[in-house]
Amino acid sequence: MRISRIDLYLLNIPLNSPLRFETVPYSPNVQEWPELQTVLVCLWSGDICGWGEAAPGNGPFWTAEWSAGAYRVLRDWISPLVLHKEFNASSELAECLAIVRGHRAAKAALDIAFWDLKSRIEGRPLYAALGGTNRELPLGTIIDRPNYPDLERFVQAVADAFQKGFSRVAVKIRPGLDLQLLNVLRHEFPVADIHGDLEGALNLGQMEIIYRFDDFNLRMLEQPLSADDLVGHAMVQEALRTPICLDESITTPAQADMALELHSAKYFNLNPVRVGGLTPALAIHQAAHEHCVPCYLGMYPQTAVGTRAALALGTLSNFCYPADYWGPNLLAEDVGEPVTFERDSEDGKIRAKLWENPGLGITPDPKQFRQWILEEAHLD
Repeated sequence: MRISRIDLYLLNIPLNSPLRFETVPYSPNVQEWPELQTVLVCLWSGDICGWGEAAPGNGPFWTAEWSAGAYRVLRDWISPLVLHKEFNASSELAECLAIVRGHRAAKAALDIAFWDLKSRIEGRPLYAALGGTNRELPLGTIIDRPNYPDLERFVQAVADAFQKGFSRVAVKIRPGLDLQLLNVLRHEFPVADIHGDLEGALNLGQMEIIYRFDDFNLRMLEQPLSADDLVGHAMVQEALRTPICLDESITTPAQADMALELHSAKYFNLNPVRVGGLTPALAIHQAAHEHCVPCYLGMYPQTAVGTRAALALGTLSNFCYPADYWGPNLLAEDVGEPVTFERDSEDGKIRAKLWENPGLGITPDPKQFRQWILEEAHLD
């Protein structure tokens, strides 16, 4: 497969509601984004194209990358490496990009586009090309404190999420509010699937707080310590009944292998953009499966392109926990048709129903999103 052309777009898409979140370490200034910046990649081979996306955020807060930076790395460094080259497998593409250190989100956009292109040429859906079998995925959602500044509204947001049919809720918890919040939630929802996400906010000097999480029957405790403290996570997991889930720690197959050897967690949150694309995500999924460590699908706020790519990955057999989902009303307008959902008549839970068309099942039209383009580049 010869890469004949690459189109790049940096978009700034209005959100229906501003995205508010706290940073770790904490700042008194809550981040608030009224628009979502994201990068779309269109990879051409002859007259067939594949689409990819990376939306690591409007600034370097979720990771060291951000969308505008990923766009420039793609334009100036990564795309010239692959243009007019032949690739028969995604592993060959990864080898070509290995000389670029880091920049996993930028690489992910290109890798996803390659998988979409390849599966379109083969005439099969992306999830089938990845080896997935489960065409209906249960979904979970995330509730973050800055969007609901008082406890009553926070609890109501959790109630609304379960009423809408989400199978589980992840709550962002912070020192100073964590135990009080979980105590109230468990009183209101005694048997519901809830897990806490600390985003690396604690350390081993706060074990008294960490031990208390066992009181709340959480499905898991996500990333209690910093991303690079795999040994510390292993110590915490050995001390707790509650399963530890690693998120920010899982950035490469090598990091995942180390976490598995150390027994640092009983779950992995696997985000394809965070790890560099679908190709490294497949390797991490396989390694976790061999070590009997189940995964759950994480994703950033993004358009239908990135969401569909992530959900395709989530059809693999070792994804055993409802996937992250930001909802169909995140964006004022999308670049493609969102995935369809159905509510189960028996349990009332919503599930994403995957498509039967080749690739991602959609083909974005640049004419339809031209009003959101901040920058674009066309390399041929």
